[in-house]
Amino acid sequence: MAETILKTEHIAKAFGAHQVLADVGFQIGSDEIIGLLGPNGSGKSTLLNLISGFGGADAGDVTFLGSSIVGLAPHQIAQRGLVRTFQLPSMPHRMTVREVLRAGSRERAGLLDAFRRDAGEDNAEELLEQFALKSVAHQPASSLSGGQKKLLSIAVALRTHPKLLCLDEPTAGVHPLLRGHMVDLLKAINRRGVALLVVEHDMHFIHELCQRCIVLDRGSIIAGCAPCELAQNERVVEAYLGKSLERQKVLA
Repeated sequence: MAETILKTEHIAKAFGAHQVLADVGFQIGSDEIIGLLGPNGSGKSTLLNLISGFGGADAGDVTFLGSSIVGLAPHQIAQRGLVRTFQLPSMPHRMTVREVLRAGSRERAGLLDAFRRDAGEDNAEELLEQFALKSVAHQPASSLSGGQKKLLSIAVALRTHPKLLCLDEPTAGVHPLLRGHMVDLLKAINRRGVALLVVEHDMHFIHELCQRCIVLDRGSIIAGCAPCELAQNERVVEAYLGKSLERQKVLA
């Protein structure tokens, strides 16, 4: 059985009188690909922010590789090997796609560690090829389409050699023809020892990629199951789509 790489316990978060997360607890194995699902407003983004250090919980604990990361800054959490992407990645105006990708290797453990790496470990060109960015490598990163920026952000995250990669809606804006390719890439990355936590609305993508799903509704976990079981889970169907059996097909 794979070791637990991430564990949350009794996580709670409120904004004023609005309880966004309540007693959220789950764990991720070091070899897993987990989908984090739920209707709009269910608390997915808030939970991802708390895990990655971009927000603080009111209560509870988050442990990564056996140690609490509560209170650590995002860059400190990234240095430990937990890296995330964003729904709307921003890119620098004065750096090319290749320069952004090459700079990404320095963000996990600092400049000194990056310079100690052998040249053979520099996989920037390989990632440009894998993520279909080779043809735009010399263009300013800020000039990319929304989908290309999303692909570049994932490639940059991989340059930090994460142990857990959290992806916030990775297919948003990505051309449909590239989504199947992305599934293959992410599965290959997982086989090389990177666990994945994926926030996504594209159910076909979830079915193709994820081994297990965690479903939030109104700030609480209502299900933890395989993607193929989502459409048969009454609580999930009701929370996500209402009780219509016709709409249930969206989860299948």
